[in-house]
Amino acid sequence: MTTAAQTKSLANTDAWISGLIAVVAFAGSLPATRVAVLEMSPLFLTGARATIAAVVGAVCLWAFRAPWPRKREIVPLLLVAGGTVVGFPLLTALALQSIPSVHSIVFTGLLPLCTALFATLLGEKRPSRLFWLFSGLGAACILAFALMQGFAVSPAGDLLMLAAIVVCGLGYAEGGRLGRRLGGWQVICWALLIALPVMGPVMLLTLPADPAAISAPAWISVGYVSIFSMLIGFFFWYRGLSLGSIASIGQLQLLQPFLALIIAAVVLHEPVGPEVLVVMLAIVACVLGARRFA
Repeated sequence: MTTAAQTKSLANTDAWISGLIAVVAFAGSLPATRVAVLEMSPLFLTGARATIAAVVGAVCLWAFRAPWPRKREIVPLLLVAGGTVVGFPLLTALALQSIPSVHSIVFTGLLPLCTALFATLLGEKRPSRLFWLFSGLGAACILAFALMQGFAVSPAGDLLMLAAIVVCGLGYAEGGRLGRRLGGWQVICWALLIALPVMGPVMLLTLPADPAAISAPAWISVGYVSIFSMLIGFFFWYRGLSLGSIASIGQLQLLQPFLALIIAAVVLHEPVGPEVLVVMLAIVACVLGARRFA
């Protein structure tokens, strides 16, 4: 017979595995966005990824006969849509017009701290002081790495990335809370559908003048951010956040910058120095410490 403690332990393990799968899916988002915005409008990319994901999400909701959200869930869904469907994709696409993906990637290491702060403000159980210590150390490692890489490559791009992190942190925290009522995958599907009346027209109005002139890698990048970054990644992410502590599971995103740097180095041939390994090891230690004391 499974005890309550064993059930809780299994749920916690499931939460961390789901979160890790999501982080792997998210890791290619900024490199793919960089490839795409070099050949198409950030507005088109934002509208296209949301519209494509919304169509697939609608099919999922219909196929599994998901119940409609209740009135009290509409405002939280609007916050999720504003942060993760519109805000983060658009702001990062605008930023990546002026900064390389390697530079933008380090900012995502601030997401765990931002998510934990919003989760606490929204009424989640406050983590221990040692959790905040490890979370803060992880963010400090990211900022130190950013300074070593040259923080002021583009002040406008940096500000756009910081704004993207703030709205995304809110979307993550609210989506994690909402996932406990709706289910993780339903949250992103309904958020996408809520945004569709705006994102669909945005995509159509900003279509490239000559789609055939867009390279295959750019279109593949659109497909990646639409299906993996905008949909499948969130299936696992909101599942992880809803099963575990939002602040704790959110610390997994400290790993995302370094997974993304590997992708940027391999796919975009952007230089990554040996110091990345040292910082990555420090980040892993911070993630383990935050998990222990969440």
